[in-house]
Amino acid sequence: MHRWGKEHHIGLRDHRRPSTAAVQRVKRGWVWNQFFVLEEYMGSEPQYVGKLHSDLDRGDNLVKYTLSGEGVGSIFTIEPTTGDIHALRSLDREKKPYYSLRAQAVDVFTGRPLEPESTFIIKVQDINDNEPKFLEGPYAASVPEMSPVGTYVTRVTATDADDPTYGNSAQIVYSVLQGQPYFSVEPKTGVIRIALPNMDREIKEWYQVVIQAKDMGGQLGGLAGTSTINITLTDVNDNPPRFAKSVFHMRVPESAQTGSLVGRIKAYDLDTGTNAQVEYRIVPGDGSSMFNIYTDGDTQDGIVQIKEPLDYESRKLYSFKVLASDPHMDARFLQGGLHSDSALVKISVMDVEEAPIFSNSEYNMETREGAAGNTIGAVNAQDPDIGHSPIRYSIEWNPDSEKFFEVDPVKGTISTREALDRETTQRHNITVVATKVNNPQLFTRVSVLITVLDVNEFPPELSSPYEAFVCEVAKVGQVIQILSATDRDMPNLGHRFFFKSPRDLRNKNFTIRDYGNNTAGLLSRRAGFWQMEKSVFEVPVVVEDGGFPILSSTGTLSVRVCACDVTGSVLNCSTKDFLLPLGLSPGALLAILLCVIILLMIVVLSVSLKRHKKKEALMSSKEDARDNVIRYDDEGGGEEDTHAFDIGTLRHPEAVENTAVRRFDLSNDQDSEGVHAYLQRRLQENNRDATPYDTLATFAYEGEGSMAESLSSIESQCHDSDINTDLTLIGDMGPRFEALSLILTGRKSNEDEVRLPQIESGQP
Repeated sequence: MHRWGKEHHIGLRDHRRPSTAAVQRVKRGWVWNQFFVLEEYMGSEPQYVGKLHSDLDRGDNLVKYTLSGEGVGSIFTIEPTTGDIHALRSLDREKKPYYSLRAQAVDVFTGRPLEPESTFIIKVQDINDNEPKFLEGPYAASVPEMSPVGTYVTRVTATDADDPTYGNSAQIVYSVLQGQPYFSVEPKTGVIRIALPNMDREIKEWYQVVIQAKDMGGQLGGLAGTSTINITLTDVNDNPPRFAKSVFHMRVPESAQTGSLVGRIKAYDLDTGTNAQVEYRIVPGDGSSMFNIYTDGDTQDGIVQIKEPLDYESRKLYSFKVLASDPHMDARFLQGGLHSDSALVKISVMDVEEAPIFSNSEYNMETREGAAGNTIGAVNAQDPDIGHSPIRYSIEWNPDSEKFFEVDPVKGTISTREALDRETTQRHNITVVATKVNNPQLFTRVSVLITVLDVNEFPPELSSPYEAFVCEVAKVGQVIQILSATDRDMPNLGHRFFFKSPRDLRNKNFTIRDYGNNTAGLLSRRAGFWQMEKSVFEVPVVVEDGGFPILSSTGTLSVRVCACDVTGSVLNCSTKDFLLPLGLSPGALLAILLCVIILLMIVVLSVSLKRHKKKEALMSSKEDARDNVIRYDDEGGGEEDTHAFDIGTLRHPEAVENTAVRRFDLSNDQDSEGVHAYLQRRLQENNRDATPYDTLATFAYEGEGSMAESLSSIESQCHDSDINTDLTLIGDMGPRFEALSLILTGRKSNEDEVRLPQIESGQP
């Protein structure tokens, strides 16, 4: 391969040779890998790049060279017969450093490739056509003042677009064009450092440095670029404060109040920021206790102010020494250990005629609410001047003070003009004015705060008209309602209420329990309430306060009896829900009830008269009414059991096979033995019945002398075995009362039992 690739050869097989030659295999191929073309070519003719040549080319123009790939036709061209490659225009390596192309040799006549297609590269050869450039700039940097030589400041960097791998076109060297002898730069790294010792910010704070970056290693003919670096010296605390003069003169009137400004002094510190802070203090000595000094944070001035009241008549001139120091002075820069300065301050007190001075800056007084004319307290003011002018007092006008208060003009005592009410206004704020008689233009005001103390004048009351409810199933000790109270009085220590029941009233239904926290509970004293018995209870509650004197009031708490569910939720609280299910009024319900009673009385009277006329027994054969009591405790035969018995047998006693006497008349002269025999006979008759049911038989006996019908009571009991029926018959409750009791057992048992009590005629 030739170094510059001006001419390269490819080996191709000659297809025109005899077949014997075709059998021989000769390894051939490209003998180059890249071409070079110079960038920024300025010639008038196309730039020659290189030549393609095959060893099969005999120079007889039978081989054709072709080129394909990047830029073919627009940038690169090839002579088909010679294989010469040219660049049609100037190239820039910085835009594209190389091009990849493909070359091939083909037969001119057949167009067949003589060799496989091969790839090669045309590389653009760099020239020094780019100067170094600083990507950032201008730069800004800072470094503390008084820094030693070699202190790092900052670093600058320049770049060169030329090829760093070819020649020294991209080799950069840095140098200082402007900024010497204060700063220097390292040629290869671009690091800027301090070059001069003891650079003082107070002398010069800002520097502008120009740095040059040159390629070709800084040699002659190299290209260069520059950048500016603005360097600021930062402050260090290397300067103590200094007074501009040694003595400061000030004047202040004697009437100036404590804390008033007297004047300013100034100590200058050449440093900045926190390094320029100055602390001022008064050196203990003559007059130092009368004044104070502090630092103004914005201006660093020393503010002199009055610490104690001044009096021209007592002292006219004060002088003291003030020390100004730097609290953060760097020990490296202390000159002989001194970091402060001092000055003398002289203050002259000026005489002025002063206004009266009150003994207090403000007054706080207390008085109880009540009648007018009460003395509350007094204010006192004096004339500070030597003449001691008399003082007169007055109240500065406002609707509140003029209405309620007045002041004695000579003594300064304050009293009430009208009665005060703490519940209306708890505090009054008035202003009292003290004026000099000799000079009325001199006066002083003072604020007087008057607090009205409470007098217990209103009794406490229940907070609201409570309407509580209690369930019918309420238990003993159940809380019905929580009570609280209010009071129009406002004691200083707050309200304290006590709850209880009246002493002369013993309530058996409810009681009051005081919880000790200004609340109480209404509790039930018994279990069970009934709306029908009483629907509303009125419970008196006594509430007492903790004032002096103790006041109390009695409130009434309405408690309604309500029907509740198992959870205690109210279902209803009105007896009308029970009495008026159809929406009838109480008057209508009462009228209906009276009509029913009258009808019943008429029916009872008519039946009684009818029986009295006939003098028959209570039950005749026509009146014999029998009821069937049917109960199944287990599964029976269904309809077969029902059809097994004809109820008509009960309706027609004559249908019974045994036509025994069904009626037994008891006359007035029959004794108890006859009654007992009658019952035995009737019981045997019933036992012969074949009915599948337990039958309830009714036996009655009516005496004489009663105007009302007989009354009867029937009770039924079910035993664990077969069905049993208990029957109790009670005769007429007249003068001759007869009572019969019969127990008839079920017919399914073989052991029927009849229990007949011993009955004696005429016994209850």
